[in-house]
Amino acid sequence: MSDWDSKQADWGKTAPVESAKQQSQDADKASVDESSKEWRLIEKTLLSMQTEQRRTRRWGIFFKSLVFIYLFSLLFLFRTPMDSGTVPSPGKAHTALVDLRGPIAEDQDASADNLAKALRRAFEAERSKGVILRINSPGGSPVQADYVYSEIKRLREEHPEKKLYAVISDLGASGAYYIAAAADEIFVNESSLVGSIGVMGGGFGFTGAMEKLGIERRLYTAGENKGFLDPFSPEDEDQVAFWEQALETTHETFIQRVRDGRGDRLAEDEELFSGLVWTGSQAINLGLVDNFGSAGHVAREVIGEEEIVDYSHLPSPFQRLLRQLGTSLGQGVGRALIDAGQRMY
Repeated sequence: MSDWDSKQADWGKTAPVESAKQQSQDADKASVDESSKEWRLIEKTLLSMQTEQRRTRRWGIFFKSLVFIYLFSLLFLFRTPMDSGTVPSPGKAHTALVDLRGPIAEDQDASADNLAKALRRAFEAERSKGVILRINSPGGSPVQADYVYSEIKRLREEHPEKKLYAVISDLGASGAYYIAAAADEIFVNESSLVGSIGVMGGGFGFTGAMEKLGIERRLYTAGENKGFLDPFSPEDEDQVAFWEQALETTHETFIQRVRDGRGDRLAEDEELFSGLVWTGSQAINLGLVDNFGSAGHVAREVIGEEEIVDYSHLPSPFQRLLRQLGTSLGQGVGRALIDAGQRMY
């Protein structure tokens, strides 16, 4: 056999072997690719499970915290009387303090009932040498303010040996100044805002919007003025005039209370009772207040007893619990929503 025939015979033998090797390599490669895909899928599944576990753990911590706060608050309630706290009179001489903070209204901490009770405790304390009414309020109900004004006048007459000093911090406006006018003296900071001796009442009228939307108001009343100043009906001139007269009467009462309280210390200024708000420095020049000073200054330098005891109204433990739980719940939900939002992006 020639060399050529020998080579052809060899090639015929090796060609199927090389083809088999190639097929084997392709199969191995396909197997590796398939295995890689499976591992990536497993890895993605594990990461997803880990993320879900973290999310579940966060919510678990949140709800466990709420339960802990709830149980701790219940324990506090069982150890504390349910009514609002009263401050026992200490055994040594001191200055009594009552705080007036926030809006003056029946359903607020600065209601007439709460303030009157606190003031009575402060005046009736045997070792209190004077009373400070610390004010930071935009005002509120003229009725509530007048109740407190009258109670201060009564307590001053009943305890002539004790003086009441009003100390206005940031704001003593409208009904808050109404109350302050009953004090023996009023102290402020140079930048305090004082005054707003006026009365306001208002609302909205929707008749124009209703007309554009094709809405008809159907109001049925028995009594000529039962729908008094209805915002969904056109204004009635007689009703408006009546309401303005009512506001004017309340304003005149306010002015009279200020004149009774401040007396001849008031300056003759036509804008004094216009509803304007004055700085502490301006208020001194107008006679609305007497001097500069903080609660600590008045206790130390005016009353002469640096020790201050707080007789302010305190919400009951149950009310404090509700507020704290509401705050905690709001904060927890807010954090959870923020976290959820961050995970979405």
